[in-house]
Amino acid sequence: MQFLLNTMQPVLMICIKSSIFYKPVETSCSFFKKSNLNHLPTTSSQDILFQRIKEILPQHISLVDAISEVLHVSSDSAYRRIRGETPLVLEEAKTLCHQYNLSLDQLLEAKKGVILFRDYRLNNHQYDYRQYLQGLNEQLEAVNNFMQKEIIYMSKDLPIFHNFYYRPLIAFRYYFWMKTHLMHPDFEKKQFHFDLLPTDIEQMSFDLTKTYSRIPSTEMWNTESINSTISQIEFSKDSGHFQSSADIKIIYEALEETIYHMQQQAEYGCKFTPGEDPQGRKSNFKFFFNRVVLGDNTIMVITDFVKAAFINYGHLNYITTSDESFCKELYSDFENLIRRSTQISQSSEKQRNIFFNIILSKIGDRKRNL
Repeated sequence: MQFLLNTMQPVLMICIKSSIFYKPVETSCSFFKKSNLNHLPTTSSQDILFQRIKEILPQHISLVDAISEVLHVSSDSAYRRIRGETPLVLEEAKTLCHQYNLSLDQLLEAKKGVILFRDYRLNNHQYDYRQYLQGLNEQLEAVNNFMQKEIIYMSKDLPIFHNFYYRPLIAFRYYFWMKTHLMHPDFEKKQFHFDLLPTDIEQMSFDLTKTYSRIPSTEMWNTESINSTISQIEFSKDSGHFQSSADIKIIYEALEETIYHMQQQAEYGCKFTPGEDPQGRKSNFKFFFNRVVLGDNTIMVITDFVKAAFINYGHLNYITTSDESFCKELYSDFENLIRRSTQISQSSEKQRNIFFNIILSKIGDRKRNL
């Protein structure tokens, strides 16, 4: 995500398991007793573990059956562990956490200031670009299934979900990330061409944006948010990656159309894809002009159960955590930044026009210099 997200930029996202979206339960107990270090005590820690597993499981799967299968014990033995009559041994707790992508460190209350992050790093071997897009979309679908949900996006660059409205920009993003970020051997000596974009990548990219459009979100941009995209196009031009200046112009025009579309979404206060009628759609988009700080592509996902943070690094890579204290502080930081920013969605037409005209003028200047 330059996500999910630029994520991401998050992406944004690569497949974040849905377990990060489950409700943490506070506990003040000591998890290891000196008299029995091999067991996870039958206090609230064991209850927390089974509660989180229950929330993760599909509704048609019984918690007892799932625990019995994973631990290779009888249904009666699983019942006793769930009810707290039989304490979990440490190895059993480890097995369950591994199976359901839960953090044993968080269950054991790691020291204050020690935060567990999960790393998602894109590469050409174990996690490719298709998996990246698929993982991001799966994460968004999981978020969308909650009754209460919101994504807060503090953007330094063009958020990844807004890169995929128009085919020329999708094609450039795919080429640039494959060649420059992933350094894929198939792209080492290839110049850019629109036909390099596979049909399935184009569709997956568009589907990702469409899924994002259904989730309420708050985005904080500043006038620098477009700079990295322009820099990447200019870098590719100066490096001789384009066959003609006509291709560069088409990409800049697609970028322009993207910004015009963002302006429309801000005006209506709802997200929609090009060609969709915004009339009648629910308000689900708050757009803020942030003049205070240069963002850092940080995303917070808020659901019925918990807050989760996604921090982008190295173009498409990101780390994520649902640590309660960290997310609480980050949410507070976001609230403070929002209070110091100007909302230009559904209001402040003058400020909205000023903001988007500044961005559009940067693109226009590059087009005139081709």
